[in-house]
Amino acid sequence: MDEMEEELKCPVCGSFYREPIILPCSHNICLACARNILVQTPDAESPQSSRASGSGVSDYDYLDLDKMSLYSEADSGYGSYGGFVSAPTTPCQKSPNGVRVFPPTVPQPPAPQQHLLPQPGSLPPIPRNSCITCPQCHRSLILDDRGLRGFPKNRVLEGVVDRYQQSKAAALKCQLCEKSPKEATVMCEQCDVFYCDPCRLRCHPPRGPLAKHRLVPPAQGRISRRTSPRKISTCTEHELENLSMYCVQCKMPVCYQCLEEGKHGTHEVKALGAMWKLHKGQLSQALNGLSDRATEAKEFLVQLRNMVQHIQENGVEFEACLVAQCDALIDALNRRKAQLLARVNKEHEHKLKVVRDQISHCTVKLRQTTGLMEYCLEVIKENDPSGFLQISDALIRRVHMTESQWGKGTLTPRMTSDFDLTLDSGPLLQTIHQLDFVQMKVPAAPMLQLEECCTQNNSATLSWKQPPLSTIAVDGYILELDDGNGGPFREVYVGTETICTVDGLHFHSTYKSRVKAFNASGVGQYSKTLIMQTSEIAWFTLDPASAHPDIIFSNDNLTVTCNSYDDRVVMGNSAFSRGVHYWEMTIDRYDNHPDPAFGIARADVLKDVMLGKDDKAWAMYVDNNRSWFMHNNSHTNRTDGGIAKGATIGVLLDFTRGILIFLINDEQQGPVAFEGLEGSYYPAISLNRNVQVTLHTGLPIPDFYTPGEADPNGSVC
Repeated sequence: MDEMEEELKCPVCGSFYREPIILPCSHNICLACARNILVQTPDAESPQSSRASGSGVSDYDYLDLDKMSLYSEADSGYGSYGGFVSAPTTPCQKSPNGVRVFPPTVPQPPAPQQHLLPQPGSLPPIPRNSCITCPQCHRSLILDDRGLRGFPKNRVLEGVVDRYQQSKAAALKCQLCEKSPKEATVMCEQCDVFYCDPCRLRCHPPRGPLAKHRLVPPAQGRISRRTSPRKISTCTEHELENLSMYCVQCKMPVCYQCLEEGKHGTHEVKALGAMWKLHKGQLSQALNGLSDRATEAKEFLVQLRNMVQHIQENGVEFEACLVAQCDALIDALNRRKAQLLARVNKEHEHKLKVVRDQISHCTVKLRQTTGLMEYCLEVIKENDPSGFLQISDALIRRVHMTESQWGKGTLTPRMTSDFDLTLDSGPLLQTIHQLDFVQMKVPAAPMLQLEECCTQNNSATLSWKQPPLSTIAVDGYILELDDGNGGPFREVYVGTETICTVDGLHFHSTYKSRVKAFNASGVGQYSKTLIMQTSEIAWFTLDPASAHPDIIFSNDNLTVTCNSYDDRVVMGNSAFSRGVHYWEMTIDRYDNHPDPAFGIARADVLKDVMLGKDDKAWAMYVDNNRSWFMHNNSHTNRTDGGIAKGATIGVLLDFTRGILIFLINDEQQGPVAFEGLEGSYYPAISLNRNVQVTLHTGLPIPDFYTPGEADPNGSVC
């Protein structure tokens, strides 16, 4: 409850609220304090149409008007609202709690003592053209003829203040004890007197007419004396009408006459009780989120306090090590030792200062948050619907705003507790004057940036960074991948970059990747292992970079021809070494019966001869009548059936069996062409200027073919 006390004090007098009223900006002020800070404006500056501060101005109206009336240190200190004129410049003073207030500029006689806390109905008349400025947000408003009576009273806040003061007050004394009054034990509601036990038995016996009197505990009696009978909420514009409905547009309780005659007649209204329950629920829901932030803040404070202890322990340990090393260097090190100790102490104090400042900042914010929470919980306990609805919107906004202040980064330490410095005592005596701290710790494990890591086709891109609080120098990184089949890791990149793309991986394979950092002190720990899946289907194009210069590309490198009458070789941009793969080529142009060749090749195949002429290629060459298989210039398995324009040549490469099969127009051409294939192969074509072909990839294997026994990570495309 102590944290809530700031919520219950007037920003002007610094004391607990007495008869608080609600300003249009949703802030509160004591009724007497409101009169003390009134400013009378000259008649010449009176607006043609003034509006009372409590005349039902909605939050939306207020915000719209406020766009023209923000308080500024450079202006007079007062804004104008919707035609209101600015009040004259007034020197600023401060209340007991440090909030600026603006006393009247027009000399006035000192108010009598009894006017400091005026009773309802006994307020002296307010001078014409009076202006009041909120002491918290500095927004100004000129009062109408009703003066301060136009502001609604905050009965909910008044009730919370009464309960809070009651919980802090001393025990009530008996009112009938003649000497040394004893502590009261009961109060008679009918007699309105507090009794101790002896006086109750003597003066208030439970018989006769007194037997029907109701005796209650003193604390309950104090509340009854203050709050009973409860005043019925009345409209500020129609003082004889009770508040019975809630205007949704203006967000305020209204009476029946406001709906019949006032500006709320065309507005949407709802039952007061229903909106009371709705706003209580909204405030409770908002408090749940704020409560979670407060819990996190408490845990964060514990973490910060532990960091203080760790910093102190690490600082003491570091100093001891440093002193021991410096003393070992005898007199020559003494001068340097003092300088190094100064640096360590400075770092030590800096870390402590940063953490303590953060503790102080977080403690103040948590205290304010807790106070607001307790105040809101007390407000929720109130049973006055209209009074609650007068302040619920402002409280809900404050709760949301306070919750947002505990946003990302607020609960993160600004400093580590480690001292990342180690003294190197190896240098020779002549280098004593160059002695300095060096990094002697290996880097921390890098963090993989999962949102930036991805696979595309048979390539994998990985990204990483060092932990945010790590201050240890990093010279480079080592990226490792396994073989995609559960094998050992191998290095695929060593360098200073924090992003790397690895090409040439197996299709339809699962790879494990990890990265570690290194510096002059050694190699750090591995990051967490990231599992990545390559594409299930082999999508590739023909590769201009490795093709013979006479090859002509089009259609995004899927269609090729040649400008030479001699055969020239072009290969795909992806290599295969595992799984089952199938691709096709369609004959777009076929003139003068050439014999193009289709198949697979090593990366270093000859590019200026027919495919299959050397020992780096395995191919089928075909004309318009027949075909042959060729490897290392050996021609085998002549088979009838040739090609023409529009024909389709299929290539089926099965690493599970180590075989290569060719198809023409979806029919297998001859027997298995080649067996015992192992290693890495690229799709390849050789052709001359009389032929143009288009490549098709990502195809399923033909229906007639059943793959052999594949390894667990084999790919079937």
